[in-house]
Amino acid sequence: MGSEIPKQFLELCGKPILVHTIQVFYDFDPECELILVLPEAQQEYWKELCLKHSFTLPHRIVSGGENRFNSVQNGLKLIDEEGIVFIHDGVRPLVSRQTIEKCYRLAQKNGNAIPVLPMNESLRKSEGKDSISVDRTLYFSVQTPQTFQINLIQIAYQQSFDTSFTDDASVAEKAGFPVFMVEGNRENIKITNPTDLIVAEAFLQK
Repeated sequence: MGSEIPKQFLELCGKPILVHTIQVFYDFDPECELILVLPEAQQEYWKELCLKHSFTLPHRIVSGGENRFNSVQNGLKLIDEEGIVFIHDGVRPLVSRQTIEKCYRLAQKNGNAIPVLPMNESLRKSEGKDSISVDRTLYFSVQTPQTFQINLIQIAYQQSFDTSFTDDASVAEKAGFPVFMVEGNRENIKITNPTDLIVAEAFLQK
């Protein structure tokens, strides 16, 4: 992002991105338990932002780990009941209620669900000094919230870390669970660079 401020704390339409993201899940179900995983060094700053923006939605904070895998592990340790858990990127504030609902329903039925989108652009695969065209209909881009029955994903996260883990679905897959897909929403972008901020603000204003 090129900013000294961690991107989840940057303002989007006058509020930190993370505030927008948490609000989406509270609006989906005001009774859901919200667990925020943050590096320990960022937690006081987050509390200051909550005061500044009068953000009072109840949530618990847990310290992150060395990587995404360890951070999710830390969050899952706070859950001691059955049900459904959404694991979501804090910088995806534009996930739709429809996407959350579809993930929830399929996870209830099949144990898990991840939102994906079909590829619109042509794809090429690098092979040494050459590249080859591949069938884009076989590939999907993956979003969050990656959604699981709690006992399933807790079992999956008992594994040791593996460099092949790029998301929660890959952890579940390595543990032997099939992964099920639902269609996500196009505007559910992961805010990563300054251009994404412009796009996200346009969507929110619309």
